[in-house]
Amino acid sequence: MEDTQKVQLFEHTPIPNAVMKLAVPTIVSSLVMVIYNLADTYFVGMLNDPIQNAAVTLAAPVLLAFNAVNNLFGVGASSMMSRALGRKDHETVYGSSALGFYCALFSAALFSFFYTIFHTPFLRVLGADSTTAEATGAYLMWTVSFGAVPSILNVVLAYLVRSEGSSLHASIGTMSGCLLNILLDPVFILPWGLGMGAAGAGLATFLSNSVACVYFFVLLFVRRGKTYVCIHPARLRFQKDIVAGICAVGIPAAIQNLLNVTGMTVLNNFTSAYGSDAVAAMGIAQKVNMVPVQIALGFSQGIMPLVGYSYAAGNAERFRKTILYAGKIILAFMAVVTVGYYIGAGWLSALFMENPSVVAYGTRFLRGLCLAMPFLCMDFLGVGVFQSCGLGRNALLFAILRKIVLEIPALFVLNALFPLYGLAYAQFTAEVVLAVAAVVVLRRLIRRL
Repeated sequence: MEDTQKVQLFEHTPIPNAVMKLAVPTIVSSLVMVIYNLADTYFVGMLNDPIQNAAVTLAAPVLLAFNAVNNLFGVGASSMMSRALGRKDHETVYGSSALGFYCALFSAALFSFFYTIFHTPFLRVLGADSTTAEATGAYLMWTVSFGAVPSILNVVLAYLVRSEGSSLHASIGTMSGCLLNILLDPVFILPWGLGMGAAGAGLATFLSNSVACVYFFVLLFVRRGKTYVCIHPARLRFQKDIVAGICAVGIPAAIQNLLNVTGMTVLNNFTSAYGSDAVAAMGIAQKVNMVPVQIALGFSQGIMPLVGYSYAAGNAERFRKTILYAGKIILAFMAVVTVGYYIGAGWLSALFMENPSVVAYGTRFLRGLCLAMPFLCMDFLGVGVFQSCGLGRNALLFAILRKIVLEIPALFVLNALFPLYGLAYAQFTAEVVLAVAAVVVLRRLIRRL
């Protein structure tokens, strides 16, 4: 099957138009996902109970760990699909999508099973104590024990659909679940509804992710014969070249995510030593900071199909222009947002909780976190390009540098030098170095191609 519209988009559409057509729906989808994450924090914060808010913060590393599976099979398979499309190898495209889907399904079920069996030690590792363990466990029951499968599958399916240039459909599927989550949150969380607190936020997340999965299944059924995404069991084959291609990109991406989880867990454990107010404030600052971060991530992920296709097709000029245009747009945007966040940190923190102690902590945390954004966007762009081109080793090297070499050691050092408040500047310290490295490596890659 040769889809002339997709060939036109990847090979002939002007770079600015192609980038925006692919990136804007992904950015909007990422923003909606952030808004729904903020909705959890916002509505739980309306309870004015730091323990409930701390529960959502402490649970965040487990939900972030889902992205290890998403990256392994979503990023890995979608990168393989885009490069195979560039080579006109459609059988590999079909096989990659089927393998990515079923491996994600199996891994999600395994994730759910092991958490449910070992949830008590999990809670201790996350930093939950006798005060916060019950609320954290209730939230994770819905989001992990029941919700791991729909949560992971809807993201992996979005990656697979996006890989063939259908960014709009991928975004609609993701957004449908997010918007439903926002509508259900107040009903399940607040006293005038079911009054479930943090557990209600978890239930809303489980239901919304299930709806998103249904959307993608219906989409694939309606478009059967017109899409390169195939999840028919007959296409599931463990071909050596497909498995190797997915793993070459997916394993480094998964390790990168697990290192992010490790970093967040270390940060939460340091913060929890200063009490539930500090934990709640750090959670609020992280969620607010995630809005521009997800825009940068969405932008880098949105252009991945075009970058991967151009790289596999050997179109060096289109490859170069795509990266340069994307870098200029996202860097300028993030610089403006950083200034706004630094000035408005107090107001943004106060939106989520009226507790003066939490707001004071959150203001100082957010000012530290936002300084990393202009540098972080270049890091994301570099990693997105590496993943698109099948250069998993480069992406893994950046992940190791980010967390193991730079950020986690910085958490220990900065917390010792500037107790609590130094924690917010660890990411900034790491991303300055990584941004420089990303620019250097991308220039070499462009010249080599």
